Amino acid sequence: MLKTIINLEPGKKVYFASDQHFGAPNPKESKVREEKFIRWMDSIKADAQVVFLMGDLFDFWHEWKYVIPKGYVRVLGKIAELKDHGIHIYFFVGNHDLWMKDYLEEEIGCTVFYKKQYFEMGGKQFLLAHGDGLGPGDKGYKRMKKLFTNPIAQWAFKWLHPDIAMKIALYLSQKNKMISGEEDKAFLGEDKEFLIIYSKEKLKTEKIDYFIYGHRHLPMVLQLGPDAKYINLGDWISYFTYGVFQEDFELKTFEADTKKLPL
Repeated sequence: MLKTIINLEPGKKVYFASDQHFGAPNPKESKVREEKFIRWMDSIKADAQVVFLMGDLFDFWHEWKYVIPKGYVRVLGKIAELKDHGIHIYFFVGNHDLWMKDYLEEEIGCTVFYKKQYFEMGGKQFLLAHGDGLGPGDKGYKRMKKLFTNPIAQWAFKWLHPDIAMKIALYLSQKNKMISGEEDKAFLGEDKEFLIIYSKEKLKTEKIDYFIYGHRHLPMVLQLGPDAKYINLGDWISYFTYGVFQEDFELKTFEADTKKLPL
C-alpha cells in the first residue's frame, strides 16, 4: 500500500472540500456559489498547508488539446493563488470532471488523482477518494463510467466541436439521474450506503483512521469503530460544508445558506 506522508507544520491545517459542481444549473446561479467558494479559499489562506479538492469541482469538464471549458476564471485563479502562496493542492477527479487531463497540473501546479489515495498526516491514516464506483452495487453507473473512460469513446467525443460537445454534456450532467445523483440523495442507512460498506470492509484488513469522500452530497461524520471515522464532505450546493484537520477532523459549514440552490 503506497501512501503519501505529510508532516504538518506548527499552526498549519489541512482542508477538504468537494462537489461544487460549478457551471450548474446555469452560469448566473453558479457564479453566486463560485464567489462564495472564493471567499472560503481566502479565509483559509493564512493557515492552510494542504487543500484537498475531492472531486466534481465542475459540473462538467473536458480538455481538448487547445481548449478548456469557458468560465471558472476566478475560481481557477484563486486556486493558483493558493498554490503560489506555498499551499499544496491535491485534486481528485470526480464523476463529473473525470475527463480532466493535465491542465490543472501544468497551468496551476495541482497534483491530480484519478483513484483513491492513502495519506498519513499528523500520525493518522487517511483513505481519500471522490467515492464514485467504490463498494458494492451502483452497477449502472459503473457500466457508464467504463464507457466514459474508454479511450475510443474519449477519442470520438473530442472530435465534436466544443460548443456542441459542451451543450450535450451539460444537458446529460443535469438530466441523467445516474450522473447528477438526483436519484439517491437521502441517507440509505449504514447497511445500504455503498461507501460505508466499502469502508467497513477495508477496516477488516487495513488500519485507517479517516475515510474521507465526496460524491454523496451528504455531510456526515460517522464512527465506524473505536478509532475509525467515515466522513462525507457534503457539497457547495445545499450545505456549503468543508473539512479541516489539525489534530482531529472537524466538519464545518461556511456561511450556511438557508435557501437551497438547485442543480
